[in-house]
Amino acid sequence: MNGVRIKEGGTEFMVPEEHSVKGPGKIRGSVFFNSQMAFNRDVNIMLLKALGRKNMSVADAMSATGARAVRIANEVPDTFVTANDINADAVEYIKQNIELNSLENCVPSNRPLGSLLAEESFDYVDLDPFGSPVPFLHAAISGCRRKGILAVTATDAAPLSGAHRAKCERRYSARPLRGPMCHEAGLRILMGHICRELARLDRGMVPLLSFSADHYFRTYILVENGAAAADRSLSQMGYISYDQTTMERGFASETDKDHKYGPLWGGKLFDRELLSRMSSEGMSDPRRCASILEMWRQEIDSVPLVYSVDEISSFTKRPTPKFEDLMESLRRRGDASRTHLGPVLFKTSLPLEEIVSAYDEAYSAGH
Repeated sequence: MNGVRIKEGGTEFMVPEEHSVKGPGKIRGSVFFNSQMAFNRDVNIMLLKALGRKNMSVADAMSATGARAVRIANEVPDTFVTANDINADAVEYIKQNIELNSLENCVPSNRPLGSLLAEESFDYVDLDPFGSPVPFLHAAISGCRRKGILAVTATDAAPLSGAHRAKCERRYSARPLRGPMCHEAGLRILMGHICRELARLDRGMVPLLSFSADHYFRTYILVENGAAAADRSLSQMGYISYDQTTMERGFASETDKDHKYGPLWGGKLFDRELLSRMSSEGMSDPRRCASILEMWRQEIDSVPLVYSVDEISSFTKRPTPKFEDLMESLRRRGDASRTHLGPVLFKTSLPLEEIVSAYDEAYSAGH
């Protein structure tokens, strides 16, 4: 087949010669591939290896060239992978890449996603569509076994982050917001939508790892069965308030005139014990992987309130202090952490007056 050979981690595979290299990308031919998503696949491999499950059945439901599927089959021990795509041209790439890596634990599948996941169930289902995952979520959930893992990518980050409010409300039945919290809220809106879809089938969720990177949101969740699990998950849903004039923000379980952004997931984003076992060794970009692992391990993930240094600078009418000076000042007062969501963003549950006081102290210390 026409194409180019690419190496990611410990795996080589063929992809179309003309393919996307950044951003959400464009479908340039009949088969889509985006090289920027190598980091996404790296995280996938790190997580599954750290999980260490035995005899894990995997469905890469929208596999395209099979890059993710063959990497899992080749790099994660004790897996059996079904690489599925409805596009017959994509399946030819999948077959070639299985053969290229001499994989006996990976099989091609040329079926509609709904058909595959209605007839078979898996320990791990990966949903990585071009755009929004919403049309495929019900099928993906149905294909997840009890205690199975559902991994979902959303590349429609702009609507989720508030750039296209009507589209977000239409797709996710949630109101997004703009400003420093937009990516945190967007990720949690995605997770909240999954939570509600699971609950409709009397299932609940336990997040293993959820993050924002590049042009997309990504979440890995453990699926639990039963009405009690669904109710526990739904109890962690809520709404954010945000006043751009005063910088005040908050989180509540019910909506009102102030808490109007959402509904969204208000629980944890990470399983810290799993994070502690994840390793960047052997990944396609080990430096980036090591850096993000360190960030996630230190990040507060239970308080969905994010602040920007630039926002506080504008509010106080003072230049920005050194970021680390600010973090030290905040930590002396309570919980605070950097966040993977942006280089000038931080998370804290401190009241606003304490945050401004810490900012003033950090500014004075540097002048």
